[in-house]
Amino acid sequence: MNLMMLLEMASSGFGDRVAIGSRDGSGMTYQDLYDQSGRASEYLNQHNVEHISFLSESSPALPVALFAAAWAGLPFIPLNYRLQDAELQSLAERITPTFTISDGADLQSLLSDVDDVQTTAWHRFLNDTTKGAIPEPTWNMDPDEIAILLFTSGTTGAPKAAVLRHSHLVSYILGSVEFMGAAEEEATLVSVPPYHVAGMAAMCSSVYAGRRIVQLPSFDADTWIDLVIKEEVTHAMVVPTMLARIVERLDEQSAKKIVSLKALSYGGGKMPRPVIEKALELLPETNFVNAYGLTETSSTISVLGPEDHRTAYTSSDPDIRQRLASAGKPLPTLEVSIRDESGNAVSAGVSGEIWVRGEQVSGEYLGQGKKLTDDGWFPTNDGGSIDDGGYLFVEGRIDDIIIRGGENISPGEIEDVLLEHPNIRDAAAIGVPDEEWGEIIVAVVVLHNREDFSESAMKDFTKELLRSSRTPDKIIPLDELPYNETGKLLRRVIKADLVKRH
Repeated sequence: MNLMMLLEMASSGFGDRVAIGSRDGSGMTYQDLYDQSGRASEYLNQHNVEHISFLSESSPALPVALFAAAWAGLPFIPLNYRLQDAELQSLAERITPTFTISDGADLQSLLSDVDDVQTTAWHRFLNDTTKGAIPEPTWNMDPDEIAILLFTSGTTGAPKAAVLRHSHLVSYILGSVEFMGAAEEEATLVSVPPYHVAGMAAMCSSVYAGRRIVQLPSFDADTWIDLVIKEEVTHAMVVPTMLARIVERLDEQSAKKIVSLKALSYGGGKMPRPVIEKALELLPETNFVNAYGLTETSSTISVLGPEDHRTAYTSSDPDIRQRLASAGKPLPTLEVSIRDESGNAVSAGVSGEIWVRGEQVSGEYLGQGKKLTDDGWFPTNDGGSIDDGGYLFVEGRIDDIIIRGGENISPGEIEDVLLEHPNIRDAAAIGVPDEEWGEIIVAVVVLHNREDFSESAMKDFTKELLRSSRTPDKIIPLDELPYNETGKLLRRVIKADLVKRH
């Protein structure tokens, strides 16, 4: 197994299709991508390094570098260009000797200060690999070779490098994507950054399916909408914060109509139910898919499919409608189990830790080995439950569970109720240390109209839907909540601020 196998099949099966770029035919075809990846593999090997890193927003250089690294047998490492200078240099020191394809003189200069780091700009990388002979397909088919290293966000310490081997990524693609399953006119809009596993998965999935890739280097809701219309995009993937902004802009600009979008996937964080309900209303012809996954599992674990969305959205049964907030059902190639603190499986509807097992699951970190049980299960550190119908509900990180008076309380349960309030646009429930209760529940909310805020009225609202022990002890309005660029709520940032206040 090797990622290059996917591109080789694409170039042989539909080499004349546009792979990257505009529908006007000016983009790079799948044959072009194969040929340039081959030339680039020789170019990379000439630098005598052990890793290929990518420090830039999405560009045509990204897929070339990814597949060239696979051809050359070198791990590919997309780095977070939004990190502080010292953080980037620290990561670079951990992957030397490396050749880095970057964006701009400032980043090149920054990494040039690190020993054993060679750099070039992405447009020069493309220019230097445009012409020349195409090498023979000599890539290694060892499935255990490292394909991609992805650094975690590091919210609880130094980032860890998740190891994704060729076997993990190819298993995911073969188990979830149909070869040449896309019609020639189909196009996918990739707006998540390269250093997110969804960005890598979208690239590989689109190549295997034969779908044209349109890149949006930096997300903006208006630009996203305009690009979908202009390029007649049929497929896209966004994180919840992106969809919230897209929905808001579409609601304000009723004259703009998106008619080409067949499928819209979302994931990477908790989706507020009012946002997805509004999206279903504004885009009635679009098939929505909620995908839950992790870097360590090569992306998707479970999906809530289009029919599930429609059934839940139109149902009068509150249990069925609640499934709009679920992550759907596990992929057929994976096993998912909910376990208690002792590692024992729990009953349907009971909360615990989400465990997952399957060929696409890595659960490995560079220099730290695999974090799998003896029988191959990966404990995700995500809390969740599975209902009687087999639908997975993700409740957030185990570390974020609020323990009030000895009772374990999922912040997601409180947030779902708060978001039902007509004046609340966004919400987070946080446990803050307290001498009497161990922790108290503090809810921070973003309002539609701050002048109408009444803490007592909002507490009364939650009491009607939650047990008294789960009602927020305090509700604080904020202008916005902190999220990282991939849509994950930064609870620890909120908690640190609340602890300081409390």
